[in-house]
Amino acid sequence: MNELKPLLKDETEKLQPIIIAGPCSAETEEQVMATARELAKNGVKIFRAGIWKPRTKPGGFEGIGVEGLQWLKHVKEETGMLTSTEVATKQHVEAALEAGVDILWIGARTSANPFAMQEIADALKASGVDIPVLVKNPVNPDLELWIGALQRLYNAGINRLGAIHRGFSSYGKHLYRNLPQWHIPIELRRRFPDLPLLCDPSHIGGKRELVAPLSQQALDMGFDGLIIESHCDPDCAWSDKAQQVTPDVLNFILNTLVLRDSTVTTESLTLLRQQIDELDNELLEVLNKRMRISREIGQYKKEHRMPVLQIGRHDEIMQSRAKLAEDMGMSGDFMRSVLAAIHEESVRQQIEIFNDRTH
Repeated sequence: MNELKPLLKDETEKLQPIIIAGPCSAETEEQVMATARELAKNGVKIFRAGIWKPRTKPGGFEGIGVEGLQWLKHVKEETGMLTSTEVATKQHVEAALEAGVDILWIGARTSANPFAMQEIADALKASGVDIPVLVKNPVNPDLELWIGALQRLYNAGINRLGAIHRGFSSYGKHLYRNLPQWHIPIELRRRFPDLPLLCDPSHIGGKRELVAPLSQQALDMGFDGLIIESHCDPDCAWSDKAQQVTPDVLNFILNTLVLRDSTVTTESLTLLRQQIDELDNELLEVLNKRMRISREIGQYKKEHRMPVLQIGRHDEIMQSRAKLAEDMGMSGDFMRSVLAAIHEESVRQQIEIFNDRTH
């Protein structure tokens, strides 16, 4: 994917960052038009609405269906906004293209399914239509699966591609509906620096009060835009009411976002970055010493027929070091992640010693 065209042609130059907004679901023509008129009045250029809604369990509202595509046509005719919707099957693609939808996106459940992605890629190729397609990350934190979904579209001749980070599902209760795990979209950006990257703070947060801070965080990390759920009466929404904001609240959020200047030179950061490089080298040296001691411990365990894994010791380290990190102003979760990686490498090296027949 090294020869991608601009996602929205000259729209990317006119609108910085790219903002896509609209209701989670198209419910009624009145709801769609009321929301669209308010968003257009506030300067939003791209309208989004779910026409087909994949639900976790049957019985819920699964989208208005093809009827809603006519409402998107009405939005475009009256407001001049571009329109966008989610597609998950060949039939969705064909119907959306026939209705003149300007931008398609592919949801997290679909991007996780290579068969579904290939079906969509084949449908787009057969249509011969040049249309921007945005791909949300899969529900699970699998970067290669995300890249694979994008590559299927690119191989089908779709080169106006973009990615949407909407967070990753996890078990249990958390602050966020879907954990951000920012390092995954950052790695996607590192591998494909020309691929437009948008953030979906609505699905990451799951609560409307988290939309603003998540939006700012995404822009601070260099994301190219935001796709935000906005409803004229979110408390009465038929789906995902807790994470939708009114057009007026969205306008307030967008007007308070701080946009970073990516053209500023970094010469003044050179000294600080040199210090970071030196500290990284010191960290590597300390880790090397730690692994050397771990190998000595592994040799001792082997000679005394002890198991590699000592659960009590592991739990003690995790708790005490995480608490110490928090006392120093760092995140306990961050330190637990670091320690888990260090412990995994220590165990790997000790198992190598156990398997070495020469000692």
